[in-house]
Amino acid sequence: MTSIVDVAKLAGVSIATVSKVINNYPSISRKTRLKVAAAIEELNYLPHAAARGLSAKRSRLIGVFLYNQFTNPFITELLAGIEERLRHSGYDLVFLSMKPEDHHYSMLSHTRSRDVEGLILIGIERDCPELQPLLRAEIPSVYIDTDIIGKRAGYITADSARGILLGIAHLQRLGHRRIAFITGELSNIVGRSRFEGYHQGLRAFGLPYISSYIVYGNYDRSEAEAAMAGMLKLPEPPTSVICTSDLMAVGAIAAIEASGRRVPDDVSVIGFDNTHVAEMSRPRLTTVNQNLRQVGAKALDHLIGMIQDPDCAPPVAVEPVELIVRDSTARCRAFEPSGA
Repeated sequence: MTSIVDVAKLAGVSIATVSKVINNYPSISRKTRLKVAAAIEELNYLPHAAARGLSAKRSRLIGVFLYNQFTNPFITELLAGIEERLRHSGYDLVFLSMKPEDHHYSMLSHTRSRDVEGLILIGIERDCPELQPLLRAEIPSVYIDTDIIGKRAGYITADSARGILLGIAHLQRLGHRRIAFITGELSNIVGRSRFEGYHQGLRAFGLPYISSYIVYGNYDRSEAEAAMAGMLKLPEPPTSVICTSDLMAVGAIAAIEASGRRVPDDVSVIGFDNTHVAEMSRPRLTTVNQNLRQVGAKALDHLIGMIQDPDCAPPVAVEPVELIVRDSTARCRAFEPSGA
């Protein structure tokens, strides 16, 4: 059986150098990496995963803290992107449970007990009291949709404000002036940015700001359905609505149809995320695509970069978005009162 000793002899390097190449140490030159890689290929050497971890005193585990439910399509798309990139990374993923009801629980202690080398955190609020100990511990960390910055921590998010602005521009071109907005939590960067995009869009196109058109849906289908049902009972209901998640958009469509109206003939609907829900919805959902799989993959890339290189700068990354126009939006046919 071929061993690491055989690889070192053929490449003309030390056993320690072969081990460093296998474990992706950044200090090894490209020339040496190529020599070792050629020797590994020629000898058909397959390093044992456990041995790799022991030789470098590393677990090669990445932990994920997840505040959202696995059933949320936003989460499934993100995790799919992480998992696709993970296959070729040499790392494994472990999900770390949250126990806010346990007063003795500590995210930092839990992280250390699982011996992970870095963290991806999804849906964590900035004011979570557990974050400061994590930041002080300087564990490499990437936050998704939470603008946390530390010596060994950074974040990645989508250009949410622009996404909403694109939606308003699209509706305005279709003749809509009464545009409602069903939002999620406003205390985080995602909620704030999308709300700011809504304000910017209304101002940019001279559209009216109507406070009763702005409702909270908590990224939940049933809550969005109730919120939309309430707006449809207004003396002048909206002719269109932008929801800050696809799941809420589905709820809005259900409320519109339950009222005897049709989408998009009577009310146009736009979602956000471009999850599989958007394609499965009937009518198919016009939505803002933030390429969640790419966000997940890039989060993993940034994290591995920080794990392997202590001098690697944490990310502060804002990913581009685009509007995907499908069947849930159409030209406004409602009578618009003068000055509305």
